[in-house]
Amino acid sequence: MSDPVLTSIAYSQFVADVRTLARLVTADPAWRADHLVGIGRGGLAPCTYLSHATHLPMLSVDYSSGVEEFAAALIARLAARTRDGERLIFVDDINDTGGTIERLRRELGDAGADMERVRFAVLIDNIVSTARVDYRARTIDRTVTKDWFVFPWEALAATADVVHDARLVPERTA
Repeated sequence: MSDPVLTSIAYSQFVADVRTLARLVTADPAWRADHLVGIGRGGLAPCTYLSHATHLPMLSVDYSSGVEEFAAALIARLAARTRDGERLIFVDDINDTGGTIERLRRELGDAGADMERVRFAVLIDNIVSTARVDYRARTIDRTVTKDWFVFPWEALAATADVVHDARLVPERTA
């Protein structure tokens, strides 16, 4: 298996993408989020920036750690917030295969969330993903673009670790 093409996202592009998302998530005065929810690990940095840009408070849920209290246990609390009338926008770096977003939707639904009060925002949206998002800064088509995107917060990771992550789902980069 050959190494994936690693494409670094420049900090200036990242900030421009966050500004685009900020405009989009605040454009509809009839649907204003009460909280942004950063999806750990890749969605935490974009969510923090988006929180500052929109003045919306931020919460987080972490799937990457595998620690129950920071993932599944929080889903029930977030679902309850939607039933109480709160609107949540979940934020991630990329909608690639759709797995994370589909899993979150399923788990929120299973926990009784009012899904009309849940939306998703990403910096990069793969148009052939199995999941749809409500807000995106940019789109790609994974049938054409096979690059593995390295976001600014991943710049300190060892290249071998980034390549390992890219190889976990070969269809993203093959």
